[in-house]
Amino acid sequence: MTRKLAAILVADVVGYSRLAGADEDRILARLRTLRSDLVDPTIAVHNGRVVKRTGDGSLIEFRSVVDAVRCAIEVQTAMVERNVGVSPEHRIEFRVGIHLGDVVEESDGDLMGDGVNIAARLEGIAKPGAICLSEDAYRQVKARFDFAVTDLGQIQLKNIAEPMRVYSLQIGTPQPNPARQAQPAATKMPSAAAVPDKPSIAVLAFNNMSGDAEQEYFSDGISEDIITDLSKLSELHVIARNSSFVYKNVTASVPEMAKALGVRYVLEGSVRKAGNRVRVTAQLIDASNGGHIWASRFDRDLTDIFAVQDELTQEIVAALRLNLTHGDQDRLAKGRALNVSAYELLLRGREQASGHTRTGNIAARSLAADALAIDPEYAAAQALISFTHVLDYVNAWSNDPEGSLRIGMDLAQQAVEMAGEQPNGHFALGMACMWNRELDRARAEVQQGLALSPNSAELLRLMAHIQIFSGDPAGALETLDASIRLDPHHPEILFQFLADAHFSLGEYEQAIAAIEQRLQQNSQSETAYALLASCYGHLGRSEESRQAWEKAFQINPNFSVERRRRVLPFRNPEDFNRRVEGLRKAGLTIPNLGQC
Repeated sequence: MTRKLAAILVADVVGYSRLAGADEDRILARLRTLRSDLVDPTIAVHNGRVVKRTGDGSLIEFRSVVDAVRCAIEVQTAMVERNVGVSPEHRIEFRVGIHLGDVVEESDGDLMGDGVNIAARLEGIAKPGAICLSEDAYRQVKARFDFAVTDLGQIQLKNIAEPMRVYSLQIGTPQPNPARQAQPAATKMPSAAAVPDKPSIAVLAFNNMSGDAEQEYFSDGISEDIITDLSKLSELHVIARNSSFVYKNVTASVPEMAKALGVRYVLEGSVRKAGNRVRVTAQLIDASNGGHIWASRFDRDLTDIFAVQDELTQEIVAALRLNLTHGDQDRLAKGRALNVSAYELLLRGREQASGHTRTGNIAARSLAADALAIDPEYAAAQALISFTHVLDYVNAWSNDPEGSLRIGMDLAQQAVEMAGEQPNGHFALGMACMWNRELDRARAEVQQGLALSPNSAELLRLMAHIQIFSGDPAGALETLDASIRLDPHHPEILFQFLADAHFSLGEYEQAIAAIEQRLQQNSQSETAYALLASCYGHLGRSEESRQAWEKAFQINPNFSVERRRRVLPFRNPEDFNRRVEGLRKAGLTIPNLGQC
């Protein structure tokens, strides 16, 4: 019996009993044909494992939520086409539930546990042709698919102890994904003219040519590490991973992508990993004329992957004729992790952590710990574990949040001591220090990180957060503006930072505009609604304040202003008191709040 984290898909046929009652032989024959021609091949392509079938139903395990959703979309889309011209009473329609959760695998391969039960309950509430996702599953895929998604809110699923937020993905109604749209007008969108007077480049997600979708983490990781290396160069303007990866699996020309990202040069490529061999191809394109400046192919043993990345970076530098400073040269000369197995575990861990979910956090910590077990001096893995513990503190995901913060602090310090030349250790320590109310130390760590990686939008966002808590909201707005130039498709949390900074300056209308932009991308942020309620209170708009306040508690009935006061590390208590004052101006009841 083995316990593990898995993506679980449960599906069945809508109204199967009715269909079978009308003509059982015919419906069984149609189902067998569908399984052999469509369902089973699609499951195989997306690396699924059929755990069991129960008449018209199926329980399928996938290695990732992305694979599970892609499989479900492909099948549901095909069924829409197959049902054209078929009368409603004779259509075969599937409903699907997908969850990412903990399961127990029996010796015979069967799966049990909450992860399976939740997926089954989600399938039961799905509409015909739809796919219901748990919140944990949805967070993993929300930036990847352009389909209409309906937030069904908190639902009490049968025999599941706690209510669960559920999202329904309806096939047949395409809708632009907010993560792939241009930024709203209130936020500056970079353009080629806004880019600093230096060469500018975007590294697109390298294509996975391995014939195994499970290897996508590897090709993504290679791309991300190339971005990290180029970001160390002060003579180059490098677009952040978050923005360049928006164009993954999107049909668009290189000039179109370059214009949207505000760069002149684009690097694209592919990775093929097979056994102990790896092939990396890359080409550098001048988007101003579509010309290929440089292209190369590397066929190596997998153990040489770090040398490939170094050579690729050096060839880009040469192709762009960059005049590197001594500092740039030193930063590029720093060594890498030498154990490929540890590196692959770290890449998987980073992928899990990027979803910012409780289950992803646990999985990321476990994978990074496995990497450290192979290489005890792997500073990047140590920094990732630190990050997960700090997230446990911020989100109250652990039974001892304060203990989690202490652990995060200790591990981040160790990561910096292991490899002070790596910016990710300074990021982890800066973040831990900020939440530990050591704001000056946090600022110093982030400054060291930025000295090592001048193009890091992530470090710039952390610096802005520190500036807000330190009482420098005007400086935070300038820092956020710099981060947006590097990351035009920035994560929605940046809008919260913009709102926080404007609120601290007393610019409540601008804060409301920023919050509304965040809510367009994430309608389930109770912290956004709480700040919105305070903004309306300060503006004398009591009814709107009350509605926003009620929405915060609908999203999270356990939302606590008192805990926010304890956790948010404002240097000046009055900066937090101003938030409470706005709520009181609106006449709102603030549960369990001590004296401010």
